[in-house]
Amino acid sequence: MQIFKFKYSLYVVVLCFALLVSVPFLFPGYKTSIATEILIFSILAMSIDILAGYTGRTPLCHGAIFGVATYVMLYYVTVAGGSPWVGLFIAVIASVLIAMIFALLAIRTSGVYFILLTLALGMIVWGVCLRWTSVTGGENGLRGSVSPLWLQDKVTLYYFIASCFVVLVWMMWRFVNSPFGLTLKGIRDSESRMRTLGYNVPLHLFLGFVVSGFFAGVAGALYAFFNSFVSPSTVALAQSTEGLLMAIVGGAGTLFGGIIGAALVISLENVVSLYTERWLMVLGFMFIFMMIFAPSGVLGAIRNFIKSRQ
Repeated sequence: MQIFKFKYSLYVVVLCFALLVSVPFLFPGYKTSIATEILIFSILAMSIDILAGYTGRTPLCHGAIFGVATYVMLYYVTVAGGSPWVGLFIAVIASVLIAMIFALLAIRTSGVYFILLTLALGMIVWGVCLRWTSVTGGENGLRGSVSPLWLQDKVTLYYFIASCFVVLVWMMWRFVNSPFGLTLKGIRDSESRMRTLGYNVPLHLFLGFVVSGFFAGVAGALYAFFNSFVSPSTVALAQSTEGLLMAIVGGAGTLFGGIIGAALVISLENVVSLYTERWLMVLGFMFIFMMIFAPSGVLGAIRNFIKSRQ
């Protein structure tokens, strides 16, 4: 049985790797850019899933963490004239610092109080980005290419983002399956029991939040390479809710469900928006449909179906 599972996992990894490599050939032109966007938001959705799915804390501030990294990246490279690679490092550090501040304020809460507090923290960041016009550009935002010359080509940029995506997914998978990740699952299932067993629950929640913010920050920095523009809408509540929607649609607590959710949401956005301006309504109906017929998400429903057949 173990050998079968290993071979099955190996086949899945090889198939996914082959699909990543072949995307520019199967979906050339503008579709490659959509695939690049899907990879970036998959990282964001999986970072949210670390908290929502594995820790039992649903955040509404990761769009702000994501956007802060994008802002720092654009400002450092286009305004300050710095190196994009140094900017990438500074952007991730900035997002981690923001995540640490958010974590210190939020880890003592749970349930709806955690959701509302993280929502408020995200709104504070949005307000700062909107009003601090001398740095953020206000409503006009910041615009400019941060990519070096060799990343100007869409296909090259895709492979660069895909390479980062593979490394980050492996890191997140290792994290949630580590002893620390299993502790987070224990906190999700029974926080009081983990306290009784002697675990420092606030510290584990703090570190889990910071690690989740780190990955959201990396996604935001990569988004600067892709979009070359940032505005208050990048840190707005809609960004957080969309990332959370991706994680839930794909399957909260599955990690890889974030990839499926990002692919579904972004593909639907681009297809439906061609025919109607009310594509948000279609997204809403999709979310309602998922909650009624597949509350565990796409990947969760597939897992449940496989278990029922065994």
